[in-house]
Amino acid sequence: MAKVHFYPFLGKYFPKAPLSNGIGRYVPQLQRVTLKFCKNHGASRGMRDFIENDLIDYAKQNPGAVVYVKPRRHRGPVIKAEYLNGETHWISCRKFTREEVVKYMELVRTQSHNGSKVKLTQFWHTDFPSIQGPWTPFTFRDPKLNLAEFPNNKLGESLKTEPTATEEIVRLFKEQKLKEETEDVRCQGQEKC
Repeated sequence: MAKVHFYPFLGKYFPKAPLSNGIGRYVPQLQRVTLKFCKNHGASRGMRDFIENDLIDYAKQNPGAVVYVKPRRHRGPVIKAEYLNGETHWISCRKFTREEVVKYMELVRTQSHNGSKVKLTQFWHTDFPSIQGPWTPFTFRDPKLNLAEFPNNKLGESLKTEPTATEEIVRLFKEQKLKEETEDVRCQGQEKC
C-alpha cells in the first residue's frame, strides 16, 4: 500500500481553468521564462545545450511567452516560469540532460500554475455548490427505514409496478382456456354449436 505523506505547508487547491480559459479561445498562461545557468560549470551542460540548439525554435513556437537568458557565475541552472495569474514556478535543472530540459520547458509551457506545490482537497469539485448538500442514495428514503429491523420480508420484496412478459402470457392463456371451457359448457346443452 502506498504511503500517504502529509505536508502542512502545501496549499489546498482544486485544478481549474483560469477565467474559463479554453471555452471561447485558449490563452497561453505562460508569460515569461528565465533560464539561469553558469557558462563554465558542468551541472549547467544540459541547459547550455538547450540554449545552443533548441531555444530559438522554442521562442518561435511560443510567441506569447518572453524568454530571458541569464548567465550567472558558480550557480546552479534554474528555469523560472512566471504565469499570467502572478504565480512563479522554479525548477532546479542541476545535471539535467538537454532532453530533460526540453521536457521541463514543455511542462512550464502547458501548465497554468505550479501544480506541484498544491494538494487536491477532494476528488470532485463544482463552482456552484448545492446549499442542500450532495445527493446520496438515502436522500429521499422513507424515515421509517431507520427504525426497521432487518432481515425484513416486507422491505425485502422486489418492487414490481407492472407484470412481466411471462406473467402476462400466463394470464392470457388462462383467459383463453376459461373462455373455451365456458363455450364447451354452453354447447353441451345445445345440439348445434
